Amino acid sequence: MNGAESLVRTLVKGGVEVCFANPGTSEMHFVGALDRVEGMRCVLGLFEGVCSGAADGYYRMTDKPASTLLHLGPGLANAAANLHNAKKAGSGIVNIVGEHALYHIKYDTPLTADIEGIARPFSHWVKTSPTAKTVATDGGRGDPGRARGARPDRNPDPAGRHGMDRSRWRRRDARDAAAAEARQRGSDRGGQGAEERPDIDAVHRRPRLACAGA
Repeated sequence: MNGAESLVRTLVKGGVEVCFANPGTSEMHFVGALDRVEGMRCVLGLFEGVCSGAADGYYRMTDKPASTLLHLGPGLANAAANLHNAKKAGSGIVNIVGEHALYHIKYDTPLTADIEGIARPFSHWVKTSPTAKTVATDGGRGDPGRARGARPDRNPDPAGRHGMDRSRWRRRDARDAAAAEARQRGSDRGGQGAEERPDIDAVHRRPRLACAGA
């Protein structure tokens, strides 16, 4: 069993059952491990933003943490916007990011980047594993089974776990119901007085979805 397999087994034991992946050459050992270890489903995403958005949505729908597999620092940067949203919403995601071989980093190739520096603004825990022998232990220290971000008290989420302000939906439904009732009254009389005509344009200008955590 290599380091990649040991990390996948750690994730599975921690309750992580799916990995949304956009791998590169640095992550091929992990890709192979996903095929060999039972209990982990791999879903390929053609862009890192798709993977991070899918992982966020998976947690919001199932209340289970997901994982992503991303290629080096630029791949993590491509996923950053959705990971920012996930942190604000308290979604549990474990991001696995490949790195160059230690002997290759000194050449400062185009994709070399400060991965930890990129990850910190939207992460509650960051760790770089220097060897294959420690990667499983390092992953376990992050506690993948409880990979979720507590929302700060200064910015409570009024919408609940799924990130939608349900009170706005209720107000919208009430407005639509009132407009429909007014239209029905006018139809029953064969016409509609100007004083009872609902402001349909105003109703349609109302937001249909409100995202929380801003």
